Amino acid sequence: MKVFKFGGASVNSVERIINLADILRKFPHEKILVIISAMGKTTNALEKVTDAFWNEKIEEALKLFEQVKQQHITTAKYLLVTHYLACEGKLKNFFTEVEWLLHDKPVRSYDYYYDQVACAGELFSTAIVSAYLNETGIANKWIDVRDIIRTDDDFRDATIDWEMTSSNVQSSIVPLFNDTNIVLTQGFIGATDENESTTLGKEGSDYTAAVFANMLDVESLTIWKDVEAVMNADPKQFPDVRPIAELNYNEVIEMAYYGAQVIHPKTIKPLQNKDIPLYVKCFLNSTLPGTIIHNMPVHHLPPIIVLKEKQVMIEMSSKDFSFVGEQHIGHLYHLFEKLNIKPNLTQNGAISFLCVLDEWNEKNEKLASGAAEFLDVKLVKGLSLLTIRHYNKELFEKLTNGKKILLRQQTPETIQVLIQ
Repeated sequence: MKVFKFGGASVNSVERIINLADILRKFPHEKILVIISAMGKTTNALEKVTDAFWNEKIEEALKLFEQVKQQHITTAKYLLVTHYLACEGKLKNFFTEVEWLLHDKPVRSYDYYYDQVACAGELFSTAIVSAYLNETGIANKWIDVRDIIRTDDDFRDATIDWEMTSSNVQSSIVPLFNDTNIVLTQGFIGATDENESTTLGKEGSDYTAAVFANMLDVESLTIWKDVEAVMNADPKQFPDVRPIAELNYNEVIEMAYYGAQVIHPKTIKPLQNKDIPLYVKCFLNSTLPGTIIHNMPVHHLPPIIVLKEKQVMIEMSSKDFSFVGEQHIGHLYHLFEKLNIKPNLTQNGAISFLCVLDEWNEKNEKLASGAAEFLDVKLVKGLSLLTIRHYNKELFEKLTNGKKILLRQQTPETIQVLIQ
């Protein structure tokens, strides 16, 4: 058995949904659990619906949601003939779920309403894709993942109840493969034991796929993306990027930690626990080899470059030239936790402490204000943080030539510089 995960870009048009079906046809005898995200920018559109509702602009919220509805109805009409009415009926049930909520007034937290609305995108996309596959001869069984993945009620960042979810997988998912080779469901979402929809936070669809891979003990997980493989840098920032054929779990976690747009660390752990290989493949050209990520050592990796722009340096120093010691640092990390801030880089000196953060103006100002109660504080904005793993001197000098380096940290594997 395998798990395939298709992101929003792979189902954002009629042509790409047809392409998804073509990929599945290449695995006619495999048992595959297919995880699908919301189409294209649907989640962003549903966020705007939620914002309007939260601000009690009910008519605006309903109008924005109507646009989302029509986009999905139009896609279904282009794709479906014999299965259209059944699909339309399923979509209308999901539409009603959201509209029923939008006619009310907000009395609970924003995050609660976000999850009730945002989860709809995955339900819409999978209903359409499942109907299209069945219509074109790729038999599959559609499942509402909210009946399977049980979570707590930490809305927008829910934690999975592994014991209950695993039990649901064994009782409700495994038997379906006796009757069909393909079971199709949603990523990113789950539900509480009160049947309230939840979402799993950043990269939730990849995480869903990894959780199912772990619980089903599959032979592999494949994430289908719009790039040929995991690259050694962002092609939008650097012209001479190259694909990486092979990585191990630890390297991917390191890359993600430094800000590379690869696989989220929480996706890796369920795979690592069962030693399940992860393939990153290109849905635009499935014949390309892609990248395999596994538990074995990988040698001779190319330099891996991560450039994070819109960075802020906050320089804090003692008011009386005393050492910046454990008490000061403890206060600062308490502020980080309180404001939900993760520094991208820190450096501790005798009478100073530097931290580099993403440019979140409101949070950064609150941090600076809080720190100013016991330290002198200076902010420098508009900076870039360059990280190179497996660096060499020639590449480092090329990438920093003509730049002013404000901060530098270095290990045998990794070099980081803050540049102006």
